[in-house]
Amino acid sequence: MSLFISDAYAQAAAAPTSDPIISLLPLVFIFGLMYFMVIRPQMKKAKEHRGMVAALAKGDEVVTSGGIAGRIVELGDAFITLEIAANTLIKVQRHAIGSVLPKGTLKAA
Repeated sequence: MSLFISDAYAQAAAAPTSDPIISLLPLVFIFGLMYFMVIRPQMKKAKEHRGMVAALAKGDEVVTSGGIAGRIVELGDAFITLEIAANTLIKVQRHAIGSVLPKGTLKAA
């Protein structure tokens, strides 16, 4: 029967030769890489956004995260009133502001 299938023999169990700390090094390396490539830039961007939202003032021209451009008419603790056209006001949450535009951008458009 050994014409087509070779015989299989059990091997002796090998003793562990590596240190458990060395086997954890790749895991530590991957965590460090994820921290510097994903977590840290995300925290930095969130900190910049909080600073931008805190520095908003009446008259600033902004774009919401939904893409609506307007001028700030009224500021509240949680909501901002935007004028998006003549006599057209909308209320949005403060954290929904995506970016602040340079002055005069809405007049040019």
